[in-house]
Amino acid sequence: MATRAGREAWLTMVGLWFLDGHAHDRILDVAFELGLPPGMLKALTFLGDEGGIRMGDLAEQWGCDASYVTTLTDGLEERGLAERRPLARDRRVKTVALTESGLALLARAMEKLSEPPAFLDTLSASEQRSLRDLLRKIASVDRSAPRSNAEARGSASRFARVTS
Repeated sequence: MATRAGREAWLTMVGLWFLDGHAHDRILDVAFELGLPPGMLKALTFLGDEGGIRMGDLAEQWGCDASYVTTLTDGLEERGLAERRPLARDRRVKTVALTESGLALLARAMEKLSEPPAFLDTLSASEQRSLRDLLRKIASVDRSAPRSNAEARGSASRFARVTS
């Protein structure tokens, strides 16, 4: 059950992420610096070092049409960052996995994305560790229960795992 403090915390996170513009601008800047459209940068973070994800699963997680995943995969393949692979138990099903170049670019992207904005300096080192730990706790919660379409479009736990 959400408390008033929980709702206020969530609204603050939404404000920092969506309304303030710093996070949005950082993602666009990093994508531009790496020569990728933002969608491909997102795909890199989702693919991580998992060794392959079914393309249909990506479409489902993102709440998008499978053709969008195909377009992103095409672009990543053209850049040598990912490759399609048949699923071992059903060769008709395609997975997409990062290549060594893709993993290297992902590492560069995460290094750039993890550079905190200056306003985080208002917190002491101890407060920053507390904030990190609390956010990791939230990100580690199993969210496999039925979700709304809006919630199905993203996965903070995957991003948190990549940044850990």
